[in-house]
Amino acid sequence: MMLEPNRHMPFAGRPQPDPEAEVVPGVRWGRPEWVPSAAFWADMVSRACEQSDGFVNHDGSLQEEVGFCLLGGYGITAEVNHAVHDRLLEEGLFVPGRRPSEREIETLLLQPVRLHGRPVRYRFPHQRARRLSVALRMIEDDPPPTGEALAFRRHLMRIPGIGPKTASWIARNWLGSDEVAILDIHIIRAGVLMGLFDRSMRLPRDYETLERRFLEFCGALGARPSLLDAVMWRAMRNIGRGPV
Repeated sequence: MMLEPNRHMPFAGRPQPDPEAEVVPGVRWGRPEWVPSAAFWADMVSRACEQSDGFVNHDGSLQEEVGFCLLGGYGITAEVNHAVHDRLLEEGLFVPGRRPSEREIETLLLQPVRLHGRPVRYRFPHQRARRLSVALRMIEDDPPPTGEALAFRRHLMRIPGIGPKTASWIARNWLGSDEVAILDIHIIRAGVLMGLFDRSMRLPRDYETLERRFLEFCGALGARPSLLDAVMWRAMRNIGRGPV
């Protein structure tokens, strides 16, 4: 039996369906206490505050957003990402028109940041300094179109070092778009565990296929993708890494 999707009201706000019913093909509803079932995620979304969980940048520049997303990602904790980004922001490296050199960025990335009272070094100062310098120059010379999220993402993916996940992250935060999904290791893990994603699929090769599946799941739950992937990211990160 397939559940009837409702794009306006999350399942958590309605009578609980049969745990064996399918939300989308291959994904059972389950129960809220089953981690990480569809029912669990619907319950988590119903408790979330959209304003704080949506990760939409209403005030900063595109340069700031590109900097934040390029400095983060694989191997960089959220805490280090924020601390390093704040340092570059305070130094004015993201002011539109600034065009900082690779050396300027690298000098700042080589300096430790303090977290919880101890110095922490950024893991990829040379690589990210080079990528960030090029990216900031390219968006100055050829700004991405902002009228449509997928075109915006495709434009960003021409920049060296920006793949579909990073480009989606920038599109989400800058445009506030629900047409894209930020699929990192935490979201993929959750999707594999509940049967949403096939174990054979890989990033970045299968990004668009996985994204379509995730957006279908969001539609069936009646949950905004920008909220659900943020909730999933935080929950799976807190649960810790386990076998997939």
